[in-house]
Amino acid sequence: MVLIRHRLQQHLKLPLPELEISECSTLCTFLPKPMSDTTIQGVGDFMDLEKLCVLGRGNYGIVYKVRHGQTLAIYALKIIKQDTNEAYVSHEAEILNCIDSPFVVKCHGVFEPRAGEKAILMEYMDAGTLDGIFRANGPFSEASLAHISYQVLNGLKYLHEHNIVHLDIKPSNLLVSKDMKVKIADFGVSKIVHGIVSRAATNYHNMCEGTRAYMSPERLDSHTFGSGCVYAGDVWSLGVTLLELHVGHFPFFPAGKKPTNWMELVLVICFGESPSFPKEASEEFRSFIKCCLEKEPSKRWTVSQLLSHPYVCLGEKLGK
Repeated sequence: MVLIRHRLQQHLKLPLPELEISECSTLCTFLPKPMSDTTIQGVGDFMDLEKLCVLGRGNYGIVYKVRHGQTLAIYALKIIKQDTNEAYVSHEAEILNCIDSPFVVKCHGVFEPRAGEKAILMEYMDAGTLDGIFRANGPFSEASLAHISYQVLNGLKYLHEHNIVHLDIKPSNLLVSKDMKVKIADFGVSKIVHGIVSRAATNYHNMCEGTRAYMSPERLDSHTFGSGCVYAGDVWSLGVTLLELHVGHFPFFPAGKKPTNWMELVLVICFGESPSFPKEASEEFRSFIKCCLEKEPSKRWTVSQLLSHPYVCLGEKLGK
């Protein structure tokens, strides 16, 4: 363990490098044109939006529940702080404005209320986030998670097919409606993969923004685990998310324990034992999570492979 720690200190940069997003200026050439915009949705003036309550707060801004004065339609409005890096602001707004998938939160428009400030108008998901539901109601059943898995994997399939790696899949970034539709949100640290994978791998060390607890081994230690499978990190994050929602705590540590520092987190994720399952866990669920949490990214199942897994097929049937 001492040798591992020494090697990590040699090859991992402290602090983690900032995400470079200058490559995203030609983003919309990679994506289909959105099917809707502010004119079609009927929200043409930022001043027509009435703030009702705060839905959430993050490092870069606040998300409000808002009501459109003329139509009375309800939306979510993310206002990004004025002092936020301008490239970050443009990056998330541009990605959301170009995406159109039933499994990804829809953007209805981007406003600039004040100089240097961006406001992103999005569809309102009336049940909140998976994290909020978990905190209110406790762990999810395998059947519920199968239905969630099917939806999130379809969202990731869309993103990956359009050269987007999300890089921050976690319970609080998965929005839910009251009829249990689940959509991927928050593209602030997402990255566009240009050209062939080898080119993307060259810049993989720039993909270190995000939530470290959900990062895959290759994102935390690319020297040991390689950097060629750029989309595999989203699959790992999904596996951690689902297992956490089922067992009721972060799965790489016992219940009630948290890492004392980020190096301990890296050691456990990269070189520790695989998380354990509840005794009553089904073979299908165990198999699915193991396919997601394969430490070697080249052996980890892809999104397309996971969509054909028996556990996910159960989730597809539940959604019909």
